[in-house]
Amino acid sequence: MANSLRREVLNLYKNLLYLGRDYPKGADYFKRRLKNVFLKNKDVKDPEKIKELIGRGEFVMKELEALYFLRKYRAMKQRYYSDTKETN
Repeated sequence: MANSLRREVLNLYKNLLYLGRDYPKGADYFKRRLKNVFLKNKDVKDPEKIKELIGRGEFVMKELEALYFLRKYRAMKQRYYSDTKETN
């Protein structure tokens, strides 16, 4: 069971690291913060607590995806609908 939790934690770290490339404050800022958070919780041994922390990390991952989709949507909306406001 510990190996499966370890694998989940490593996958979460890799996914968050990948998503952090486009973070608004920069990839280096995100990478530093991510590393600090994971190092802060490296001594947690309780499987329930680890699952709770994994759940929190997955929530952050979903929030980052929502942030990126919103930014993409705003850019596309601005690109395609900015001309219609000027002609009216």
